[in-house]
Amino acid sequence: MKRPPLLHCAAVDLGATSGRVMIGTWGQKKLTLREIHRFPNGVRQIGERAYWDIAGLWENVRHGLVLAAQSLPAGEHLSSVGVDTWGVDTVLVDANGRPVYPTHAYRDSRTQEGLQALESDPAVLAKIYRATGIPAVFYNSSLQLAETVKTHPGIAALASRCLFLPDYFNFLLSGKMANGQAIAGTAQLLDVKRGSWSRRTLNHFGIPARWFTPPVRSGTRLGAVRALPDLKKTKVIAVPGHDTTCAYDAIPAAADGSDILLSSGTWSIVGMEHDRPLLDRFAAQARVANDQTGRGDYRPLINVIGLWLMEETLKDFKSRPTTASGWTQLIRAAEALPAPVALLEVKDPAFANPPSMRQAIDAQLKRRRLKPPSELVGYVRLICDSLGQGHADVIDVLSTLSGRTFKRIIMVGGGSRNALLCQATADAAGLPVVSCELEGSAVGNIANQLIALKAVKHLAEFRSHLAAQLKTKTYRPR
Repeated sequence: MKRPPLLHCAAVDLGATSGRVMIGTWGQKKLTLREIHRFPNGVRQIGERAYWDIAGLWENVRHGLVLAAQSLPAGEHLSSVGVDTWGVDTVLVDANGRPVYPTHAYRDSRTQEGLQALESDPAVLAKIYRATGIPAVFYNSSLQLAETVKTHPGIAALASRCLFLPDYFNFLLSGKMANGQAIAGTAQLLDVKRGSWSRRTLNHFGIPARWFTPPVRSGTRLGAVRALPDLKKTKVIAVPGHDTTCAYDAIPAAADGSDILLSSGTWSIVGMEHDRPLLDRFAAQARVANDQTGRGDYRPLINVIGLWLMEETLKDFKSRPTTASGWTQLIRAAEALPAPVALLEVKDPAFANPPSMRQAIDAQLKRRRLKPPSELVGYVRLICDSLGQGHADVIDVLSTLSGRTFKRIIMVGGGSRNALLCQATADAAGLPVVSCELEGSAVGNIANQLIALKAVKHLAEFRSHLAAQLKTKTYRPR
C-alpha cells in the first residue's frame, strides 16, 4: 500500500533573546523536527528607550525560510508556515503596511506613568479586568499604545492598522493584514468572553478602534506566501501567535485538567486548561491572565519572573558557561551546595530590567539582612530554589481559584533541562515534575498548522501521537 506523502511545515519561532526557523515533517503519525536557522535577538537601546530590530528579524526570517525550502528533497515543498513570537509588542503601519512608528520593546519603562494612573483607580482597574481577563502589567499593549497616542497624538491619524508581531510577519509573508485572536488576547484590549475587541477598554486608553479588525481564530489560512519565490506553494497559517500558547498546545496534558502546565524560559508561565476564564476578585488579586487559545477555550496562567534572573546575573561574571557541558557542570555544582538559608522574593519589581541583576539581588538580600553569594554557583542555587518556590506558590493559587486538585506538573522550555530547577519545583510544590524534551513553541506552532491542513483532526489527537514519541524524566518531591 502506498504511504501518504510527507507534510513539511515551517515554524518561525521568535523569542526575546533568539529566533529560529524549524521544519516539522509529519508522516506515519510522527513528527520530526529540524532546526534550519537560528539567530540572536535582543533589545536595542537608543537613549532611554528600548526597541526591537524588526528589519533584522525579517531578514533572518526570510533567510531561514529560503534555507528551509532548499533543504527539502527534490519534488517536495513546504506545505505551510506559521509565526509565533513573544506577546504584547506591536507594529503600527499605514494602509500599505509601511511602519509609521518604531516598535518599542516591552521592557521599556515608558508605560510606568500610565500603569500608576491605572492602579490608582481600583474601580476602573476592576472593570478592565472583568472585560479583558488580563491584569495590569507594565508591558501590556494597552499601556504601550496609550503612551504612544499620548506622546504623539498625530499617530492616531497616521497609522491605519495595529499589528501584533506575528500578525506583521504574516502580513510580510502573505500580504494580508489580520489580527490573530490568541496573540491579541495578551494586549488587555480583547473582550475575554466574546473574543472581540473591548470598545470600552479601547476608549479608556484612547486607542483608535479602527486600528483593529475582528480577530481571526487559530488555524485560519491567510493565503500563499508572496514574499519569497521559493515558497509560492506554501500557505501562511495564523497559528496561535503567542509563543506561550503554542508551547502549551504542544504539552501532552491530561484530558481531565489535572495537570499544571509550566513553560519555563525567560518567564516562568504557570497555567492550567479551562473551558472558562477566571475573573472574580480573587483571580484579579492573584493577577491571573486568562490566555485565549484562539479556539474558544482558555488557559488561566500567572507569570513568574523566570530564567531572566539567571540570564542577567550571568552577565556580571566573566567565567560563565558557554557550552552544554559547562552548563551541566555548573548545575551539578549548584546542586551540591547546601540549600539557601532564605529565598529571593521573586516578585520584587527591581528584577524587571535592572542595570545589574547581581546588584539587584544583592540589594534585596542586604535589605533583609542576608548575606549575598560570593560566587556564580551560589547565585545559581539561590535562583533555582527561589523560582521553584515561586512556581509552587502560583500552583497553590490556581488550585484554590479553580477548585482543582492537581496531580503533576508538566514542564517544557529551557528550564525543563535544568535538573536543579525541576527538582526545586517538585520539592516546593509537593508534586512530581515531568520534564519533556520538547521544543514547545515550535511544536505547538506546527501542531496548529497540521490541524489547519487536516492532517490531524484536533489538538487532542496530535497530543496523543506526540506523547508516544516524547522523552520525559520525572522528578519526584523529596
